[in-house]
Amino acid sequence: MTSQPLLRVTGLNVYYGESHILRDVDFTVGEGQMVCLIGRNGVGKTTFLKTLIGLLRQRSGSIEYDGHTLLQQAPYQRARGGIGYVSQGRDIIPQVTVRENLLLGMEGLPGGMVKNRHIDPLVFDLFPILEKFLNRRGGDLSGGQQQQLAIARALLGKPKLLLLDEPTEGIQPSIILDIERAVQRIMKETGISVLLVEQHLHFVRQSDSYYAMQRGSIVASGPTEQLSDAVIEEFLTV
Repeated sequence: MTSQPLLRVTGLNVYYGESHILRDVDFTVGEGQMVCLIGRNGVGKTTFLKTLIGLLRQRSGSIEYDGHTLLQQAPYQRARGGIGYVSQGRDIIPQVTVRENLLLGMEGLPGGMVKNRHIDPLVFDLFPILEKFLNRRGGDLSGGQQQQLAIARALLGKPKLLLLDEPTEGIQPSIILDIERAVQRIMKETGISVLLVEQHLHFVRQSDSYYAMQRGSIVASGPTEQLSDAVIEEFLTV
């Protein structure tokens, strides 16, 4: 059965100044799907995610999410509309506690943090270490624990689409597996769609479909089960 498109990107062009970064990108994420964007460093993958969440503006092309155009929407509006974003740098706040970082994830919900103070137990079920460290400062966590915190915080905003920018980068293997299992559970138990930028092959192969990017253009795509060794060798650095 073919999923309905939750996200449809058509002819997307993005510039930094006069440097043409994304070139006529077409991209689709179906409801309940995990779609992986692969490519070597510096080809435009993070630029693509930042454009989807509204941190960068497209020069041309369209972004349709959940049946609506995002062209005029600010990042906070896109977040309130159900797009969660976990950046490559995680962007947790190191000086405040794990609890306070988590509560920030609910600022985009109706009523914001004033009316939303209950942390969904699902995030502690997915990432038990966070409950243990609720009163610890975010900056005192390990890199892998910070990544778990960043994903949990995004989930508390109740997204329909979760954008993950290289969530396993620089993380020890045991926590990589924890994150992979958590993402699979998130999709199964909540129906959230995931757009994953990733270079860890084991994680890539768990997606439903893939797109390969080179020099800001999509140069290959298809079901992940058809991802060939030749494409992996050309577009993945690990």
